[in-house]
Amino acid sequence: MSDALAAPGRTGQPSAEARATAVAAAIAQAAVDQADHAMRNWTDPEPGPVRIGSPQHLRMFCNMLLQTHNPYKPAVIDWPRLDPEARQRVTSLPIWDIAVQTEGRASVRVQSFADTVADPLLRSALEMDGGEEARHKVVLSKLVEAYGIALAPEPEYRPPDDLEWGWLVTGYSECIDSFFAFGLFAAARRSGFFPAELVETFEPVIQEEGRHILFFVNWAAWYRRNLPWWRRPLYALKVMRVWLFLVWERIGIARGIDADGAAQDANFAMTGSEALGSTLSARGMIDLCLAENERRMAGYDPRLLRPETVPRLARFARRLLR
Repeated sequence: MSDALAAPGRTGQPSAEARATAVAAAIAQAAVDQADHAMRNWTDPEPGPVRIGSPQHLRMFCNMLLQTHNPYKPAVIDWPRLDPEARQRVTSLPIWDIAVQTEGRASVRVQSFADTVADPLLRSALEMDGGEEARHKVVLSKLVEAYGIALAPEPEYRPPDDLEWGWLVTGYSECIDSFFAFGLFAAARRSGFFPAELVETFEPVIQEEGRHILFFVNWAAWYRRNLPWWRRPLYALKVMRVWLFLVWERIGIARGIDADGAAQDANFAMTGSEALGSTLSARGMIDLCLAENERRMAGYDPRLLRPETVPRLARFARRLLR
C-alpha cells in the first residue's frame, strides 16, 4: 500500500473509513427526514367525498394514524449538550412531573379503551395511539435523566372504572393542551428559550400530539354518528361532563393549588408564555397558537375533520381582548 493511501491526511483526501462514515450518516439522515415528512403529510389514495361516520371515514382516520407513525426510538436519542444558562432555563420549568405523569396516565387509559374495541383496524390504531403516549413518557423520562431534573415519585397508573370516560378525558384534554403547546413551543423557539438543537430533538413529540387530536376528533364524530339514537343523549351528557371536568381541573378547583405547584403545572400549557421568555401579548399568543395549529394540521387529508372547539373558543376570547 502506498504512503498516500495509507495516510490520506497527507494529501487532503478523506480516508475510505471517513467516506463510509459520511455516507452512512447521510443515509441515516435521509431516513430520518423521510420518516419526518411521512409523519406530517398524508392523503388517502381513494378519491371523492367522505361521509362522516361511514366505514370509509373509519378506515381513513385509522390509516392516517397508522401510516404516519414515526419509528424513532427514545432510548437512542442524542440529547444535545446545553450551556449552563440554557440548562437552568430548561430544568427550572415547572412542568416535568406533571408531563411525565400525564403521559403515563394517557397511555394506560388509551390502551385500556383499545382493549374494549372489537373492530381490528380501529383497535390497531388505538393501540398505536397508546403506544405513542407510552413513548412520550419515555422521551420525557430520558430528557429529565439527561439534564438531571429531579422528579417526584410517580403514582401507580391504573385504568379508570369507566374506560370510555378515561379515553374521552384523554382525547379532549389533548385537544386543549396541544393547541396551546403548539403556540408555546413556537414561542420558545422564536425567543431562543429552547436551544435550536433541543427544539429539533423534541419536535416529533409535538407533531405526534397533532396526529393524536386529529385522530380523536374524527373518532368522536364517527362514534357519535354510529350510536343508536336512544344512546346519543346520554353520550352527549357524558361529553359535556368531560368538558366541565377538564375546565374545573384547569382552573385549579378540583385539585387545588397545593404546595408543590401541581395545579400550576396542569395549567402551564395555557399560562406559560411568560415563563418561556415570550414577549407576545395575549392576543399575539392566541394568534400564534391558531397559526401553529393550522400549520401542523395542513399536511393531512383535508377531508378529515379538524379540531374546532378549542380554536373557536380561542378566537372568541381574542375578540374580548384589547
